[in-house]
Amino acid sequence: MAAGITVGDFSRATHLSVKTLRHYHQVGLLEPAAVNPDTGYRYYSAGQIPTAQVIRRLRDLEMPVADVKAVLAAADAPARNALIAAHLDRLEAELAQTRAAVDSLRSLLQPPADAPAIEHRSVPATAAAAIGAVVDRADVLAWWQGALGELQATVRAQGLQAAGPPGGVFDSGIFTHDRGDATVFVPVRGRVRAIGRVAPMVIPAAELAIISHHGSLADADLSYAKLGSYAATHEISIDGPLREYYLRGAGDTPDQAEWRTEIGWPIFRADGRT
Repeated sequence: MAAGITVGDFSRATHLSVKTLRHYHQVGLLEPAAVNPDTGYRYYSAGQIPTAQVIRRLRDLEMPVADVKAVLAAADAPARNALIAAHLDRLEAELAQTRAAVDSLRSLLQPPADAPAIEHRSVPATAAAAIGAVVDRADVLAWWQGALGELQATVRAQGLQAAGPPGGVFDSGIFTHDRGDATVFVPVRGRVRAIGRVAPMVIPAAELAIISHHGSLADADLSYAKLGSYAATHEISIDGPLREYYLRGAGDTPDQAEWRTEIGWPIFRADGRT
């Protein structure tokens, strides 16, 4: 057998542990140049060191073994770079989610000194173009994004004029049982022609306690908590769907810090209309 680099020396040269090298051999990611059939000792070649260095860096970036294999097997540099770029994009998206979660946690631990204003509002019945469905809680955000985009495109295509900001009506079951009715709507002037998922609908009147939520909807639960606490403390909460009104969102600005959503909680009004 031709002389090769022992697994110990290869480990020192590549900064990959012997245990890691054994695992990479077993999964077919980095196989030894030769294995002594009598002793089972593994030997590597000097030409495998650059490959091992690439593998170590990709794994440091938490790239799955299957994806590392795909990078190493890529036909050319553009294909290889595309795979690496796709993984980096996923890492950046995960980092953004982590930052959002950290910001939300900090908001919980260090709430602002000034409590957000909560107003009572009588909302009249509103004619609208709407999409409704029974939705799982885990799918609400993706469903909402698709439904709102379809609604706005349909309103434009039918030449209708929006009579107010788009909104959503969400059954309590979505939160209490992880599944319930959800409706996204755009108030309009004129007759809505049913097409696809879009249908005409009258959004019923309601008495609501309203809080204004600024920023991404990913941490809207913080505003929901303040609003629910207010309604319970004042003993005015009643059964009924929750509402959201999207005053400023992704269609207006890519800066999530500039987004503004009004959240409505159904209440019993004893103070007269304002």
